Amino acid sequence: MAVAFFTACDKPSQSGPATLTIYCAANLKKPVEAAAAEFKREFGTEVQLQFGGSGTLISQLRIAKRGDLYLAADDGSMNDARKFELVRETIPVARQHPVIAVRAGNPKNIRTIADLLRADVKVALANPEAASIGRVAKATLTNDWPQLAAHAAVMKPTVTEIASDLSLGAVDAAIVYDSTVPQFKGLEKIEVPEFAKREEVASIAVLTFCQQPAAALKFARYLAAPEKGGAIFKTNGFTPAGGDKWAAKPEMILYAGGLNRVAIEKALKRFADREGITITTVFNGCGILCATMKTMGDASNPKFPDAYYACDLCFVPPVAEQFPEAVILTQTDIGIAVKKGNPRNVKTLADLAQPNLKVGLCNAEQSTLGFMTRGMLKQVGLNDAIRKNVVVETPTADLLVTQLRAGALEAAIVYRVNAQSQAEHIEFFPIQHAGAKAVQPFAVRTTSPNAQLATRLLDFLKANRGDFEDAGFLWRGDEAPLKSKDIVVPDWLKDK
Repeated sequence: MAVAFFTACDKPSQSGPATLTIYCAANLKKPVEAAAAEFKREFGTEVQLQFGGSGTLISQLRIAKRGDLYLAADDGSMNDARKFELVRETIPVARQHPVIAVRAGNPKNIRTIADLLRADVKVALANPEAASIGRVAKATLTNDWPQLAAHAAVMKPTVTEIASDLSLGAVDAAIVYDSTVPQFKGLEKIEVPEFAKREEVASIAVLTFCQQPAAALKFARYLAAPEKGGAIFKTNGFTPAGGDKWAAKPEMILYAGGLNRVAIEKALKRFADREGITITTVFNGCGILCATMKTMGDASNPKFPDAYYACDLCFVPPVAEQFPEAVILTQTDIGIAVKKGNPRNVKTLADLAQPNLKVGLCNAEQSTLGFMTRGMLKQVGLNDAIRKNVVVETPTADLLVTQLRAGALEAAIVYRVNAQSQAEHIEFFPIQHAGAKAVQPFAVRTTSPNAQLATRLLDFLKANRGDFEDAGFLWRGDEAPLKSKDIVVPDWLKDK
């Protein structure tokens, strides 16, 4: 069982306390200021905050092209930031929805959106071009918005400004987020049906031009962590979105089939450096990996993997309970590898049965490839004949390639990817069988304390498609996720 450790490098530029610049939606000011103060107290990192409407901040970022993090109040604003290629990693921190805010006791007896249009009611709205709440209100109140905007006594660029006007008595009502109301004295909220299902997620994202991503992501994780920023958001009247369990330097465990090592090893190092974390990756045959997980009993074991990257879909169902969704990343053929020149003229499965041929296979109990090979050989009726020539069984195909090159084997069943890395020494012949391909899925354990981190790793791998194609894989990372429980193992792979 090969274990690799990928730990973030301590770069000189990040050895001392960093100074982070964050562009933050005005509605989130109180909890973010409090969290930034705690973060500085714990780690010595100065956090400079610039507040404004979510839309206004995007305009500023498009011009300035500097800073570390952007904290938007709604999904639409974050989508705009992605559209303009301003952000990379995104972490949700809080959930909120629009309400009508009135002064305590509701002196104007405002109960509905229609009441806001009464002649005796002065309404404050946020500008939809500048502020998240204005944008969300306009999108939700499609038919009523034009009349409401025309009736408004004031329209300002941030939600905090209109809430302040209401608190001071300058207006009678305002459309704000539910989280805004407890931040101002003398206000109460009125829930209305039009806004009941309009939940927005406030998220923090690393800016594409950030020069210190590890420090930025550390603060982003801190802000979302239930024990840290999550608790502060809750105290300030927000509903926390739920982040990973807090750790100053998270340690993530990844189980990966040996086949995948050639494609992901360098990417894992880059990801660990960017996130400022440690990744412990266990590379082995998927049969061994699944057996190891089964031996642990349940996912409460601290050594249970946060993510699992299998060599084929058939080794996802055994652990579907812990990994309910699988994302296909790549595919590779299964074939016969021989030494350059092919001295024994081996090209088909039937050729592997010729007398006195030294054949190597992967172990069916330990590896995906061995399991699939056994199924194919049984289905075509060649299992017994070929097994007479088998001189070695290994947990991973790369070991077969090593022995083939050394002369201990004359033929072996391996993945195309294994043979491609040794193309000047080895020839590869695809097996003519419908099942002679392996599909590699990546799955995140939903109960993992590092579930968001593992999901970011998946996104990082998908963004580095070239690594997989350079290694010889066929890319399939743009396909929709699969429910693990719905993955069907072909009949020819089922033990009979």
